[in-house]
Amino acid sequence: MLAPSVPPSDGMRFRARLRTRWVDEDNQRVLNNAVYMTLLEEARHLYFGELGLLEGNQFPFVLAQTNIRFLAPGRGGALVEVELRTMELGRSSFVQVYRVRDLERATVLCEAEALLVAWDNAAFAKRELSADFRAAIARFEGLER
Repeated sequence: MLAPSVPPSDGMRFRARLRTRWVDEDNQRVLNNAVYMTLLEEARHLYFGELGLLEGNQFPFVLAQTNIRFLAPGRGGALVEVELRTMELGRSSFVQVYRVRDLERATVLCEAEALLVAWDNAAFAKRELSADFRAAIARFEGLER
């Protein structure tokens, strides 16, 4: 399996500070793997909220695929920073990359990438990304052509 292709931190355009909960630790006393998905989702929510692209506080897309490479064990009750960048914009999908760092220990916990697909809740089917959605992301990420 290929590792996620995440650029260096200075190439990441968005950062979200979050805190893990003490109950997020599993019986090995490390952050449960499922918690990382929630951290990525919380960072996505903040990213799209900042860009004004949430629809009624909801994502206008669904998660189609995620690849997470765990690099160090996390812990509950830790302050973490999630770096996020949109790397590709397609007709109906886009790719984001992430890095989760434990700020108190200065340790990278994981790197990840995700494929997200524009979604029409009424039709229960994928749809094209709107021009406004694409333009806002392209402007923020410097992907304009």
